[in-house]
Amino acid sequence: MTTAKDIMHTGAQWIPAHETLDRAAQMMREHNVGALPISANGEQDRMVGILTDRDIVVGCVAMGHDPSKVTAGELAQGTPRWIDANAEINEVLEEMQNHRIRRLPVVENKMLIGMISEADLAQHLSEDQIAGWAEKVYARS
Repeated sequence: MTTAKDIMHTGAQWIPAHETLDRAAQMMREHNVGALPISANGEQDRMVGILTDRDIVVGCVAMGHDPSKVTAGELAQGTPRWIDANAEINEVLEEMQNHRIRRLPVVENKMLIGMISEADLAQHLSEDQIAGWAEKVYARS
């Protein structure tokens, strides 16, 4: 049985909701990632969203806003999605497909322990599993 913990990459980092987007971009560069879970007021046990590099570009820079003045929390939208570390791979795929998401935080005992991205799926799944996932996530609405 393959679990979320088996395929995730470790070292996922939180960004507090009050941090600015320029700091978020620096953290993404430092950790070589394209997304950071957003924590409520620095509490690392409550996720309020996920911030992606694309969010920073499209939701801030392209709108003419200054990333040093906009916070991660201001871009947090919707209900944050996550998966338990012991969830089986089919549950991971279902969560990502049903919500059409490309990155999924992995939680164990209410603590962030990793992240599953498209690259992680590509390394650990069969071609058929990847094709099925991509078809559902990238299908036109």
